[in-house]
Amino acid sequence: LDDVDLEALVNDMASLSSYESIYATCGTQHSDSAPLLHSTDGNGLHGNRVAPLPRAPSNKVSAPHSPAHKLRRSQPMHIQAVRRLQEEELQVRPASLPAIPNPFPELCSPSGSPVLSPGSLPQPSEPHVRVFSEDGVGKVVEVPADMTARDVCQFLVYRNHCLDDNCWSLVEHHSLLGLERCLEDHELVVPVQACMSPESKFLFRKNYAKYEFFRNPLNFFPEQMVAWCQETNGSIPQSQLLQNFLNSSSCPEIQGFLYMKDTGRKSWKKLYMFLRRSGLYCSTKGMSKEPRHLQLLSDLEDSNIFTVTTGRKMHNAPTDYQFCIKPSKGRTEQKELKMLCAEDEQSRTCWMTAFRLLKFGILLYQNYKSPHQRKTAISNFTTPVRSVSENSLVAMDFSGRTGRVIDNPVEAQSAAMEEGHTWRKRSQRMNVLGSPSPLHPSPLSSVIHRTQLWFHGRIMREESHRMITQQGQVDGLFLLRDSQSNPKAFVLTLCHHQKIKHFQILPFEEDGQVFFSLDDGSTKFTDLIHLVEFYQLNRGVLPCKLKHPCTMVAL
Repeated sequence: LDDVDLEALVNDMASLSSYESIYATCGTQHSDSAPLLHSTDGNGLHGNRVAPLPRAPSNKVSAPHSPAHKLRRSQPMHIQAVRRLQEEELQVRPASLPAIPNPFPELCSPSGSPVLSPGSLPQPSEPHVRVFSEDGVGKVVEVPADMTARDVCQFLVYRNHCLDDNCWSLVEHHSLLGLERCLEDHELVVPVQACMSPESKFLFRKNYAKYEFFRNPLNFFPEQMVAWCQETNGSIPQSQLLQNFLNSSSCPEIQGFLYMKDTGRKSWKKLYMFLRRSGLYCSTKGMSKEPRHLQLLSDLEDSNIFTVTTGRKMHNAPTDYQFCIKPSKGRTEQKELKMLCAEDEQSRTCWMTAFRLLKFGILLYQNYKSPHQRKTAISNFTTPVRSVSENSLVAMDFSGRTGRVIDNPVEAQSAAMEEGHTWRKRSQRMNVLGSPSPLHPSPLSSVIHRTQLWFHGRIMREESHRMITQQGQVDGLFLLRDSQSNPKAFVLTLCHHQKIKHFQILPFEEDGQVFFSLDDGSTKFTDLIHLVEFYQLNRGVLPCKLKHPCTMVAL
């Protein structure tokens, strides 16, 4: 408006006779700008009207006091109408507006959006998964679409302050079908949950046997079940066999007899079966491997292998070592399941382990190595390298103001004896003052073991079997429980060579003090914690050392 002569504009507006003449003049010279509304109200005010642009001053000069030309002042513009027009324009053309940078992305929706676009909508919430612990308590976990089973386990481990030893697993449990399996660490949780029925659930549990076949392959693949070992008379080492399982170009094969349940019946047939990379086959004629005698039972790509938890009575199984092959896509009915049964636990473990290896291949080895590589990378930066001298044990004398190293062996032995006498005198002095003496143990020593994760109180033998089986039947897996036959005794349940054994811990009284022993009093311990710590370092009368405690963690 700085370039417009205001005086000439006022004279020109006064020379016009009416608003119609202004509209006609603007219509001829500015044909591209049309009025929004043509109606007027009774007061001469034009509702919902935007004032037209002023035209250039004209050279015509009319009589200022002519009766035909009355002076009309400009009408005020309604701001509300302009705002409504702008809102309608935003709804019609949202894409034409420029994207405005978002200065506070953490406070706006969608979360983390770098710009504020007019047509942006809030993102849908992440799916939630309920995970249950051994005691039946569930916890809801928000699981993104790209979250794996290992990610969920690590979240629960850190949340519940558990020991992250790469043995925790997310278990897919189907209560109506009586099936369960441990998800592989690389599997996505959301697609698995989409194929589960409403009564199915996830469990958070230990599984020590998840990658045990990488450490001890000899215990998982018997020579009589591996075709290559039979063809070469066992000359191929088991390490080479494990590499052949991981190699996609090689074709290892597991063979042996299995019982298969008839569809819709409780009868079982004993068939000779072959497990290859292409699937599970059964021979229709004895032990023949000819292609015309092989019948495909299940494909590995579209199936998963499960352990049967309902027992042999429900399916009238010939043995206790059942497993099942279930389609992985969609909801599965009972008739679509392939119920199988092995002769013993070693055969069942071999079939199930080979199924996992042939299906996932190198992914299992990457899952096994990735936690060790991460721990190694962390230790290179955080843990200082210890020298040989630091690991050496030397005799020290702290009787003076500063400690010194005792070089003379005779002096070191006398210093140790003197320190022992000092501790005896201190213990006798504490006994006089009222502290518990070795001959009169504190009541705490008789119940302190109940705070340990490996102690499970008054559980039955069958329950201890179930817990050991669920957490992987590896050597050294153990738990302690109260004895059912002797109220004062305890029982050590231990797994060795995929067999569960029980050892009774008996109390012995000597000089008024109660001790516990596994070997009829040859080796005695003041409490069960000392007993467990000793057999974790020494095998003693046990078939193997105590390595893995069978624990139950509440979420």
